[in-house]
Parts: sequence; structure tokens; C-alpha cells
Amino acid sequence: MEWTGRVMRATRRRGAAAVRTGRLAWAGPGRERDLVAQAGKAALAAWLAWAVAGWWLAAPMAFVAPWVAVVLVESTVFRSLAHGLQQLGAIAVGTAVATAVALTLENTLVTMALVLPTVLLLGQWQRLGSQGVYAATGALFVLTGGQVTVAASAARIAEAVFGAVVGVAVNALIRPPVYLRDTRAALRDAAREAESILDAVAEGLAAGEWEGRQAGEWHERALRLGRLVDQARQAIGWSKESMRVNPWGRRRHAVAPPGKAYADALAVLDQVAVHTTGVTRTVWEAADGGGKAARPAEAIARPYADFLYRTARAVSLYGRTRFAPGGHDDAGAEELREAVGELHRTLDDFRGRLPAAVADDPDALVTYGTLLAQAHRLADQLVPH
Repeated sequence: MEWTGRVMRATRRRGAAAVRTGRLAWAGPGRERDLVAQAGKAALAAWLAWAVAGWWLAAPMAFVAPWVAVVLVESTVFRSLAHGLQQLGAIAVGTAVATAVALTLENTLVTMALVLPTVLLLGQWQRLGSQGVYAATGALFVLTGGQVTVAASAARIAEAVFGAVVGVAVNALIRPPVYLRDTRAALRDAAREAESILDAVAEGLAAGEWEGRQAGEWHERALRLGRLVDQARQAIGWSKESMRVNPWGRRRHAVAPPGKAYADALAVLDQVAVHTTGVTRTVWEAADGGGKAARPAEAIARPYADFLYRTARAVSLYGRTRFAPGGHDDAGAEELREAVGELHRTLDDFRGRLPAAVADDPDALVTYGTLLAQAHRLADQLVPH
């Protein structure tokens, strides 16, 4: 009964997730709609391949065509093309080796024992990449599909070629996947999370709240921020790949593929993540009492909180300016320059107060001095000279 209950709960969770995905896909553009579109395209590719190979031509191994077509509706057009060529090469190798050995030995069991290890090793060839396993699949189709003949093996390869052509064509010509929106969203999400963390820390310091558990939560969020930046870096890679051999990508989206602008944004967000992690670690160690950072007096805590508020605002303006759906925002850029100027003045004021505030604590001077240096580097990167 307990096992049945777990299965039922898991089924309900997955059903609810599927319904939620469907609603999001219906509501508007986004990752969910992209997933639904790719699933529909894969089904269409399989249907077209079967309609020609199975229904119209009545090919003897017609299932090979839709099978290849459906797996080649990949996440990018470039990946469909590259994997299609690798997969066809692997299938051809496995089919040729199995046919040659089967015609020589005329014993399926012995042939399978010899061929499968051989084609699995051949499938490790670097040029076949992740598609090398299909060499064994091609061999199994030959050895388990009835009488082995050269004509039947050639027909299987021809069906695989047709299925690959259908899969790549459907992926390229019908709503080819482009991930520029996902990239902007990933960068924007990282900037928003950094702003949220810095605001939370600033509010806590200004109110004199130095509870260790809360400071630990801030630090955990800062560590996760680094992973968000890594996800943005991966999204940029997907965007670049999705624009390759894509006949409609640039025309439909009227944007250039990610270039120096996104690379600069990543450098800024990397610095934001490093700085935010350093800030939260310092606050956590001061709150916990286990590190070198001492709990600062109000004379330094309040200016430090003001500096964090201004940093959060500058990061927010940077995100709104650089990752806006409509492109670069000139008015926002001017507002960002003013905010960064204010941030520099706040940093200079904080630097002037720091030596007197921690005169008897060299460890604290080193800690906060390091944070100041990071903050100056961040401010300089938010508005490039």
C-alpha cells in the first residue's frame, strides 16, 4: 500500500507539472512553448517519413525512416545536421560490417558475437561523437531482420538517409529553434537575483539585524547566484549554436547572434557574483562569530548598508539597460552612469571612514578593504569607459 501511495503521488505531481507546462505554453512565448513546438515537430517528422517510406513506397524496413527522423529534430538546426551526418555514418558502418560477416559465416549467433564488440569499438571513433552507438543499432537491424542480403542492407541505409533528411528539413524549415530570448532571460535573472540579495543584506545591516541563520541564507543565495551566471554562460553557447545554419533565425528575430555585448555582460555578472559572495561571506562570518571578520560598529555598518543599497540599484539599472527586450536603452544608460557616479562617491566616503572605524582591528581593515577593491572594480565595469 505504501508503494502504491508513492506511485500515485508521483503520478499526480508529474500530471500537475504537465498541465502547468501546457498552460505556460498556451499563455505566451517561453521555454515551455519551445518544448511543445519541438515535440510537435518531431512527431510531424516521424509522420512524414512513415507516410513516404511506409505507406507510399511500402519499404521493407520502413520504420527506420521515422525512427531516424524523430531523433534528429534536435535542440538546434546545427546539432540536427551534425548529429545526422554522424548517425548516418555510424549506421552505415554497423550495417556494412554486419552484412559482410553475416554473408561470410551464415550463422546469426556467431556473427552477432563477433560483430557487436567490433562495431561498439568502431562506434568510439571520435568523429562519430555521441552517435557512435548507432553503429551497433545498424548491425542489430541487419542481424535480427530476417535474411541478410546486400540489397536489404542498402535499403536500410537509404531509409535512414531519407529519415535524416526529413528530420533535419523539418527542424530547419518549421519554426527553427532560436535561444536568444532564453539568453537575455538568463542574464536578466542573474542581475535581478544579485539586486535582491544585496538589497536584503543592506536592509538587514541598516536595521542592525545580524542573526547568523539569516546571514547564512544570504550567503547560500549568493553561492547560487554563481550558478545562475554559469547558466547564462551556457545559454549564450546555445544561442550561438542555434543561429548556425539556421535559415530563419536572424530574419525572424532581427538580432545579431551573441557577441561582445553578451561577453561583456557575462564579465560584469561574474564580478557581481564574486562581489556578492564576498559581501555575504563577510556578513555571515561577522554574525556567526567564527571568522576573522568582526561585527562592525554602527558607524561603519550604516555607510556599508548605504553602499550596498546603491550597488543593488546600479546592478538593477544595468540589468534593465543591457537586457531589455527592445535592446539598448539610452535613457536607462544615462541613469546608470549617474547611479555609478553616486556609487563611487559612496565608496570614497566609506573608504575615508574605514581606517578610523576599525583602527584596533587589522583583520577587519583587510576584510573590508578587499570588499572595497572589489566594489570599485564592479562599479568600473558597470559603465565601461
